[in-house]
Amino acid sequence: MRAHSELDKRFLEYRKSGKDEDLERVVEAGRSLIHHFARLYTGGFGEDAVQAGMEGLMKAVQRYEVGKGTAFATYAAHCVMGEIRHYVRKESSYYRPGSIKDLQFRVARLVDEVLKETGEPPGVSEIAKRLNVKEEGVVQAMRAGLVSLDDVEVDKIRAEKYETFKLPIEDKLVLEQAIKKLNDLQRRVVYLLFYKDLTQTQTAKKLGISQRKVSRVLHKSLQEMGKVFKI
Repeated sequence: MRAHSELDKRFLEYRKSGKDEDLERVVEAGRSLIHHFARLYTGGFGEDAVQAGMEGLMKAVQRYEVGKGTAFATYAAHCVMGEIRHYVRKESSYYRPGSIKDLQFRVARLVDEVLKETGEPPGVSEIAKRLNVKEEGVVQAMRAGLVSLDDVEVDKIRAEKYETFKLPIEDKLVLEQAIKKLNDLQRRVVYLLFYKDLTQTQTAKKLGISQRKVSRVLHKSLQEMGKVFKI
């Protein structure tokens, strides 16, 4: 990546001279890295996220030790990413469905893996391809938590291709929305029957109710969920 080699070059110049103007060149060379992570982790281009990334770059400049075997640009990428992730964790206050949280976690893990393997962060297109999610889906998913779910274009969070015996993310989202509409007892019955694979008799014993009651609750739950799935 040209930006990476430019950042390494500018940092070495600053390390030799210690001049403010050379530090400014380091910052300028690091902007694309900061903007990349700010866009990725906020699903947009938040100025506060950019500021957090800038703080990460400055920490990298102060802490990097030449001769440790890692290029400055790679070290700086970790620092920038770390500060932006910290900002996102601090600012995320809105509800996120479990499947979106899982996707955000998988994005973060993949970025770590690629950065470790290549020394450079992956682009959104690579992330989307490797996680089997459409590019616009990755962008929208990363916005969740920082903004209300109503402001996230959830319909764009879709699998690129269907995988055998694996529920696509768009169906997981609909399922979560359906389950969220159930009352507490209905959710517990559905969870025990379909997530823990218990029988109706085992579920009844676990909840301290009759098997007939479990059957009635299940029937009502499926009716309610069917309204969300429009079936």
